[in-house]
Amino acid sequence: MNTFLSLAAARCSVRSYTDRTVEPKKIEHCLEAARLAPSACNAQPWKFIAVTNPELKNEIAAYTFDPLLSFNRFTHTAPVLIVIVTEKPLIVAQIGAALKNRDFNLIDVGIAAEHICLAAADEGLGTCMIGWFNERAVKKLLHIPSRKRIGLLITLGYPAEGYARPKVRKSKNDVISFNQY
Repeated sequence: MNTFLSLAAARCSVRSYTDRTVEPKKIEHCLEAARLAPSACNAQPWKFIAVTNPELKNEIAAYTFDPLLSFNRFTHTAPVLIVIVTEKPLIVAQIGAALKNRDFNLIDVGIAAEHICLAAADEGLGTCMIGWFNERAVKKLLHIPSRKRIGLLITLGYPAEGYARPKVRKSKNDVISFNQY
């Protein structure tokens, strides 16, 4: 348990990467961790696209910001982008989602994404989940069918020196309780 908590404590969003190539075996390790993630009704409503071609990666990275909102410009420094496409869930998961007014697909994608990030941290890699991007343009570049949705992009690479900053979290008393709010 201490090993997992140490890994969770060390994992952070990395926004500066070296130009070192990420070994295919490490990318595959991260994707396998995501593939093994649990999902509602075991629907596994995802497809993972690892973008390792530098030119294609840079084209996609350019669609994570625009002239007015430049907060994702660091995506160009990551040598790999992982695109998580949401797939249609099983009918039982769709019914459950409708009855409970919950988007289980997004929950499932979040779980898979964090599996990627934790596996990456375990490999000495850094990641950052990106929710702000031009979905239509990314789908076109990757030939993703128009009826599909992209849940997240994740940058992946070796963190640049000095990327780490102190992890600030609310106190346990502020966010944890037992048996009542």
